[in-house]
Order: sequence, then structure tokens, then C-alpha cells
Amino acid sequence: MPKTTGLSHLGLAVRDLDTTTGFFVKCLGWLQIAQDLSYPRTTLTDGSLRLSLWQADEAAADFDRHSQIGLHHLALAVPDRDSLTQTAELVAGWPGVTVEFMPEPMQGSARHHMMFAEPGGLRMELVWDGT
Repeated sequence: MPKTTGLSHLGLAVRDLDTTTGFFVKCLGWLQIAQDLSYPRTTLTDGSLRLSLWQADEAAADFDRHSQIGLHHLALAVPDRDSLTQTAELVAGWPGVTVEFMPEPMQGSARHHMMFAEPGGLRMELVWDGT
């Protein structure tokens, strides 16, 4: 029997706290629910998931998913295929976003997804479960 009950929040160190916070709030429509400038940190939510974003030091190296242990990517669910298409287009046009690929089927399933890096460099995925 699991000793835990799910994800409380996910904490991520980011290159530019204002840029990444702005992407989540202005592009994805998340709500900023806390801020601590002495840390510095912001906390955001989409109503289901809560993220804490921390400002990394200027000397921090970018994450390399092939050679470092840590976050490979952050996958966010969307409710339907139209939402995936519309959000993908919005994200792809957002300043500083790097698109890895636009929505496409996931191998061997009805699911569709896209991969991108938000302006601060976090690798992210949007996923529609295909139902």
C-alpha cells in the first residue's frame, strides 16, 4: 500500500523567474497564488497542479536530459484535441518558446502530444489522452 497520496506540488529552479512565471500566467492562464521575493519564489496553479518556481543562480547550467538526473520534462494534460491544437498554436507563437514538435499521435495509441521549451528553458509536453 502506498505511503503517499499524490503530488502536493512540484518545485522547479528556473533561469528567469519573471519570464517563466509570465509564461505560465499569461500564455497558459495559470493563477499566481504566492510570491516570496526574499527567496525568490512564485507559486502557481492551474486548479489541479501547483508549481513552485525558484530563481536559479546566474551561473546555473542548463539541464541536459541525456546526461543529468532530474526533470526530463513537465507533461501537462489538456481536455480535448481542439484544446491541444489551440494551445499548441498559442505556445508556438509565444516569444522565446522553442518547439520540438507540434501535436502528433503518440506511438501505438490514440493519445496526441507536443513538446516544447518555455522561454526559460523548461522542457514541457502538452498531452491529450485520446478519449
